Amino acid sequence: MTMAQFPPLMFAGLILIMLIGFPVAFSLAALGLACGLFAVSQGWFPVAFMSALPQNVFGILSNELLLAIPFFTLMGTLLEKCGLAEDMLDSMGQLFGPVRGGLGYSVIIVGFILGAITGTVAGQVIAMAMISLPVMMRYGYNMRYATGVLAASGTITQLVPPSLVLVVLAEQLGRPVGDMYKGAWGPSILQVLIFALYTFALSRIKPDHVPGVPASARTLHGWALWKKCLRGIIPSAILIFAVLGSMGGLPGIDTAICTPTEASAMGAVGAFILAALHRRLSWPVVKEATIGTMRITAMVVFILIGSRIFSLVFQGVEGGVWIEHMLLNLPGGQIGFLIAVNLFIFFLAFFLDFFEIAFIILPLLGPVAHTLGIDLVWFGVMLCVNMQTSFMHPPFGFALFYLRGIADTLYKNKALPRRIESNDIYLGAIPWVLMQLMLVAVVILFPVTVTAFLDKEEAGDLDKATEMLQNIDAGQGGRGQESDEETRRLFGLPDAASDAASGAASGAASGPGSSNPSEREDPMDALRRAVEET
Repeated sequence: MTMAQFPPLMFAGLILIMLIGFPVAFSLAALGLACGLFAVSQGWFPVAFMSALPQNVFGILSNELLLAIPFFTLMGTLLEKCGLAEDMLDSMGQLFGPVRGGLGYSVIIVGFILGAITGTVAGQVIAMAMISLPVMMRYGYNMRYATGVLAASGTITQLVPPSLVLVVLAEQLGRPVGDMYKGAWGPSILQVLIFALYTFALSRIKPDHVPGVPASARTLHGWALWKKCLRGIIPSAILIFAVLGSMGGLPGIDTAICTPTEASAMGAVGAFILAALHRRLSWPVVKEATIGTMRITAMVVFILIGSRIFSLVFQGVEGGVWIEHMLLNLPGGQIGFLIAVNLFIFFLAFFLDFFEIAFIILPLLGPVAHTLGIDLVWFGVMLCVNMQTSFMHPPFGFALFYLRGIADTLYKNKALPRRIESNDIYLGAIPWVLMQLMLVAVVILFPVTVTAFLDKEEAGDLDKATEMLQNIDAGQGGRGQESDEETRRLFGLPDAASDAASGAASGAASGPGSSNPSEREDPMDALRRAVEET
């Protein structure tokens, strides 16, 4: 066996161990170490290559950006435990209930708002189902629509900033977290609009599937109802805007005063304050939130370690080159690559969750996307939209499992008049998965849905610099010292006087053995060479 034949076998082994069902973090580490030892025995790379593994893993875990994960998780888990979802669903349900499809609209809107606050699919689906599912059944909502909208609205949290998925994608792709958050706002809003349009169309085509709630069922009216709605929305909006705005994660804000880690820590503190304002802050709530945070953080760290071991060995046997050649030779260029990648991610999502896909697959795809000239923020947001479906795939979608569990609990507690069949849950998810895939197609065909919210790069100075260098090549400098001074200012170089002074100082410091100034490279030649290299 040659080294060129080994990467496909490693990749096939990766797919196999993921299908077995054993914890992915440990499976990846075992596969990576076994393949590494085999590669050393074949002489494909030295033992010293494997000895660098501990330092490599430590270097990855030393990345301060990863600290944002436990802070954002703590913020979301704390707000999830303090009953915020229940308050918002109750008030929104009464506000929109009398409209046909009103309970569906309220679930979609609250799902969007909670997605920006909690960031956890499990808690969001369970909290919304506990409140809304009995009400929907009581007023005759179609069961497949009810289960589908609850599951789909819970998965919006993966796309709405400050999503943990976007933090991981930014870290893996080497892009600023603030840019990833800005890019995600467009698809997030489009997702909500698509869900709302589907509900509106259903209310017109099959009004009996989404009937309005009788106005007599309201317990609040007028200002009292609006006050309860605003009491849940305004403090949450202030917290989210403060966290995202401080790290430059909102459209129109191009200056960050905090790193993502600092902003997430501020968000965690804000969650404690918000829970206290709702009079829900207690030791049991804090204990449950911290335990949940530790579990998620430990899972992420172990997956990161396992994926790093595998990817290091895979790159050592030139697996990255094999992946790049295979994907670059796909027909259709960028579009062909994007279609193939999205189909691959879609089917992987049947078996893996978003963390596993982000840590294992994304490091293999990112370099190829960069080589093809694809904007990595757009690429990351597009994959995030696709990875939403990992929670909705029948029969393995976790959101469907959560919904199945809470529906059985509600039936046993006599909160539901009848048992919800698994058939209703799985078939009810299909239209919403199709809508999520529709959004993937929209993002691919219209990159402006992502890039419109990003800061525009100023290319004017670079164009002017290129023109000046071309004039220099053609002998049209023409303005002597004035032109030289403008060129130095354009490129941020010191002026001639300070350059001469620094040259004299360096010459004095280096002594008589230093090279003659005339032998040094001309600054304009160096400038031209640097521009050509970039």
